[in-house]
Amino acid sequence: MIRHLKTGASVETRAEADRQVRETVEKTLADIEAHGDKAVRELSEKFDNWSPTSFRLSEADIAQAMSEVSQRDLEDIRFAQAQIRRFAEAQLASMQPVEIETHPGVVLGHKHLPINSVGCYIPGGAYPMVASAHMSVLTAKVAGVKRVIAAAPPYKGKPHPAIVAAMHLAGADEILVLGGVQAVGAMAIGTDTIDPVDMLVGPGNAFVAEAKRQLFGRVGIDLFAGPTETLVIADESVDGLLCATDLLGQAEHGPTSPAALLTNSEKLAHDTLAAIDELLKKLPTAEIARQAWETHGEVIVCDSHEEMLQVANEMAYEHVQVMTEDPELYLEKMTNYGALFLGPRTNVAFGDKVIGTNHTLPTKKAARYTGGLWVGKFLKTCTYQRVLTDEASAEIGSYCSRLCALEGFAGHGEQANERVRRYGKRNVPYASAVDA
Repeated sequence: MIRHLKTGASVETRAEADRQVRETVEKTLADIEAHGDKAVRELSEKFDNWSPTSFRLSEADIAQAMSEVSQRDLEDIRFAQAQIRRFAEAQLASMQPVEIETHPGVVLGHKHLPINSVGCYIPGGAYPMVASAHMSVLTAKVAGVKRVIAAAPPYKGKPHPAIVAAMHLAGADEILVLGGVQAVGAMAIGTDTIDPVDMLVGPGNAFVAEAKRQLFGRVGIDLFAGPTETLVIADESVDGLLCATDLLGQAEHGPTSPAALLTNSEKLAHDTLAAIDELLKKLPTAEIARQAWETHGEVIVCDSHEEMLQVANEMAYEHVQVMTEDPELYLEKMTNYGALFLGPRTNVAFGDKVIGTNHTLPTKKAARYTGGLWVGKFLKTCTYQRVLTDEASAEIGSYCSRLCALEGFAGHGEQANERVRRYGKRNVPYASAVDA
């Protein structure tokens, strides 16, 4: 039996919050569409108190920012980027072109083409997300994207040096110090000073996520993303302190970040709740984490691992931390998740910052139909075909002609008929619509 010891905000409450965000973003994007740079500058002044001569950093600006980052921090950034590059390159190597003769004289194939231009958003509000530069910019460059423009908001009245360093080391071709909806709107729509991109990627707050949703179709996006979600699946092979640490460690992302414990041990559930209370007395980010936990935290107790698998797949959370006696069971049986973290030796923070997998992942149950950002998201798999012989063209043409007639597509059928007439040794299988 599935029992909820703690529940989060109601569906109605979340829907109303989403509605308000949606309306605000719609008006903001319309303003950018109508007024371009003027609107972008006004929005930047309003929300970030930031209105430089140019939002784009010069080489001198980048060099200045780099000089403000300690050698230790630069080494750590390079280490993280090496892990991410290594995994992205391995993923790229797995994506082979295909060419096959499917029928005598008929050759079909596909090739992977990088998107020409990508805009990467790197959040920089309460927490400057240095790691997001690796995850988006670096992965796009590994995929072969020619133009990568990266944008992050100012931090304490200037470009954040470590974010700029990470963008630059990852290979960004242009760097903008610009935040929020105005950043993603400018990159997608374009202005007099910012050329539009073909795709937007990267995490962000609810407004940035909604802007990407509304811009989808005009540009591609990586995925629909909301606040960070964390699900800890645990049994009595671990203790309440470890579970509490992993829950609150992600709840600090923001006051709307869901964090849930799923366990088959009522004792562990109560131990975790007690440990959360204690940690919230010590954690420097307790104010945000407490709000997230109180509003969106959940504790669910099940009778078996089979029940926990059922609930976990229904929740389809972004991050799933599995700390059970047999974590491989969840790797084998789970189908809906953004990323799995198997065993107590790993955790979501490793994935967020350094281990090498991408931290831009599906939320709000999008894991039911998509994975997270990876090198393949920046590639278009495009097909091609060749017909090598007259015989093959006439044979395929005769099949195509009859199938077009079945559907009533006379013009399509005539394309096939013309090939049969030109390349075939027999008559057209029936009188064409053009000749009739």
